[in-house]
Order: sequence, then structure tokens, then C-alpha cells
Amino acid sequence: MGIINFQGKRTTKKETADSILISDYMTRDLITFKPEDSIEFVIDTLLKNKISGGPVVNDNYELIGIISQGDCLKQISESRYYNMPMDNSRTVEKAMVKNVETIDGSLNIFDAVNRFLESKKRRFPIVENGKLAGQISQTDILKAAMHLKETTWK
Repeated sequence: MGIINFQGKRTTKKETADSILISDYMTRDLITFKPEDSIEFVIDTLLKNKISGGPVVNDNYELIGIISQGDCLKQISESRYYNMPMDNSRTVEKAMVKNVETIDGSLNIFDAVNRFLESKKRRFPIVENGKLAGQISQTDILKAAMHLKETTWK
């Protein structure tokens, strides 16, 4: 006669930083800009939505740049320096950063923390199959860390 165990199935897997992926916490519903948008439109959108920047995409939703508050400030500064008012001829395409550093959505949050610390960036776009899939911010990583704390750091 064998030993019968009545304890049932035990779950031993605890959630760790290695098991929490960027894709679990990234923002998918993004405010994006087009290259032909005016800087004035960008400033208005950033202020209304209380964000500090956003990805720039083409008609195929491919990431082609990033526009930030700092990029807009440069445009304001230049318009004053040249004594020219801001107008609709100042477009996102002329002001955006074109060399955009992205991050892989399949990375775990620990790897993402290291990328944020190394780069000093506040957010990274995530591209999947050539299209903008989302964005991960430092705030998103902090939320993931608090979730991890609730499951393993007690």
C-alpha cells in the first residue's frame, strides 16, 4: 500500500523580476504625432494630456522619431532668437529626434531598469514587426516593481 497525499497540488512558482516582462506593463494606447504636425499642435497636445513627449509615426504606423517638450522648447528659443513668431511651418519633422533608441517588449523589468539607468532616458518606444506597439516609461517600471513587491518582497 502506497502513501496517499491529501495536500493537493502545491504552487511553488513565485513571480520574480525575470518573469515580469516589459510587455506586461507597457502603454499600448499612445498619443502619437505625424511628421507634418505643427510644433504648436504638439505643445497644445502635450499640455492637454499632461505628457512630456510622444512618438512620431508615418502613415504605416512605423516609428520615425520622438518629439519632446525639450524639442519644442528649442523651437520656441529659435523663433525668439530669429525674431520670428512660431507658425505652422515649424513641423515635427524638423524638430523631432530621428535616431530613436527602442527596447524589446520581451525583456524583463530588471533588464529594463538597467537600460533606463544606462541611457538616462525617461521612456522607450517598443516596436514589433516594424510597427510601433507601445512605450515603456520609468513610471511603468515603478508600477511593475510595486507589483513584484506585493508578490515576493513580503
